[in-house]
Amino acid sequence: MHIKLTPQRLAILSYLNGNTSHPSAEDIYKAVQGQFPTMSFATVYNTLEALKNKGSVQELKIDHAKKRYDPDSTIHHHLICNKCKNIIDIHKDFNLSLPDEMTEGFDVLGNSIEFYGVCSKCNK
Repeated sequence: MHIKLTPQRLAILSYLNGNTSHPSAEDIYKAVQGQFPTMSFATVYNTLEALKNKGSVQELKIDHAKKRYDPDSTIHHHLICNKCKNIIDIHKDFNLSLPDEMTEGFDVLGNSIEFYGVCSKCNK
């Protein structure tokens, strides 16, 4: 899938590149709106959808109020604070496997683990 790289999309990609804050579409819109005041929220949302379909970003449905996006497409897991909704990447392989009888006729393509709790900042 080819995505046309407009200046607005390049700004969105630049913001996402190396970003570990797992921003929402609203966060991204606010961050790049200064460069492109006439850019619509739909541009950000549609760009994220295209990047998600291409496999360049993961959509995280951790916060029920809004979707968050992860530009790290490597296999990893997440620590999620229930209070502040901060998300921390965990790059560790947990070597999970399911018994053959559970996956008969099913091709497992991957997994994702989310650990929920309270972060050290919120625990103070």
